[in-house]
Amino acid sequence: MSTNLSRILPVENIVLDLEASGKQDVFEQAGLIFENNGGLSGAIVTASLLERESMGSTGLGYGVAVPHGRIDGLKTPGAAFVRLSSPVAFDAPDGKPVNLLFFLLIPQNVTQQHLEILSEIAAMFSDSQCRHALATETDQERIYRIITTWKPGAPLPE
Repeated sequence: MSTNLSRILPVENIVLDLEASGKQDVFEQAGLIFENNGGLSGAIVTASLLERESMGSTGLGYGVAVPHGRIDGLKTPGAAFVRLSSPVAFDAPDGKPVNLLFFLLIPQNVTQQHLEILSEIAAMFSDSQCRHALATETDQERIYRIITTWKPGAPLPE
């Protein structure tokens, strides 16, 4: 199950210590990341993320969430990793606020690939060593390497 995250996560879409006042603000700022680095409409991205979130929280627990949405006209999936400077309430199953978010944008018609990518991200976030590294590492390039080379049970890259 290696849906290579390096194909959908450009290093410039890794944002560390973003300040956000709440879930809506986080989604709006994610929209801007995709607009500035991927040429998508920030408003459309934000609306898609909020629409999916309205069906139920994408919080996984342990301070982690994987907000995702389908975008009409998108050719290939896109991703962004955001670490917040302070956690925000997210209605996660464990009730804990969230500060690590992996945003995923999917073309309207892709389903199997969407599920594989979500499953890979969830597995990565369930690894406590990986979660700790993503929560504390200050180097954007190293975070990129951790996310794009992570394998279950393998040591994290230097």
